[in-house]
Amino acid sequence: MRDPKSILITGASSGIGAALAREYAGPGCTLFLGGRNQSRLDELTADCTARGAAVESAAIDVTDAGAIAEWIATSDDRAPLDLVIANAGISAGTGTAGEPRDQAQRIMAINVDGVINTVHPALERFAARPAPVTDPGVKGQIAVMSSLASFRGFAGAPAYCASKAAVRNYGEGLRNAYARGGINVSVICPGFVQSGMTDANDFAMPFLMDGDRAARIIRRGLARNRGRIAFPWQMYGAAWLVQALPTWSTDWAMRSLPNKASD
Repeated sequence: MRDPKSILITGASSGIGAALAREYAGPGCTLFLGGRNQSRLDELTADCTARGAAVESAAIDVTDAGAIAEWIATSDDRAPLDLVIANAGISAGTGTAGEPRDQAQRIMAINVDGVINTVHPALERFAARPAPVTDPGVKGQIAVMSSLASFRGFAGAPAYCASKAAVRNYGEGLRNAYARGGINVSVICPGFVQSGMTDANDFAMPFLMDGDRAARIIRRGLARNRGRIAFPWQMYGAAWLVQALPTWSTDWAMRSLPNKASD
């Protein structure tokens, strides 16, 4: 969507979510920001308000399907949503002892179930609209946050990679399912973006970029209705190649990669 005026973002209290809120904040824009850290949300609300946006924030857990659905409905009633960004997610690795089951389940609950809990109420709202809100022929737009880690499972973060692969395929399937109904769906696949997640990494992160630059790239991609917004191109190319090659030819390299710290 070229110029969304009402935007809802989950996981907005830090990282890419906060950067996207700042990127879109401006006169005439209404932002609905959800996250788990109310104090950081309050700071972000003040920042975005100073930029001219109308802002409402909510401390909310994306694993609570009922609460998310109610929040989306209330937000849509206040200012019909143009764009919903299902961004909330967590990351954790195996350390040196393997990945605990409870950690893997928590990652799936937030990264996968949380996206579903966000996307479905938005789809229902958009589908029920008789006419476009902003762009001709477009009832609404949804963006889901995947990762370049979705293209291959890494030994240091199996559940995280799997969760992002699920989200990528889910979003790409929804894009084709809802395109004729006037609902645009895009999948975002960033590489290393500076955030609390990457701050915990003690290994080299090629082409690490700041959140504001990532937000600009994402905004441009969404404005053009890109199905997959993957960046930086160097890391995307490498991820695509590793996925395309047979596993026997890349297993040795995958096993030599450093482990991500456990939660």
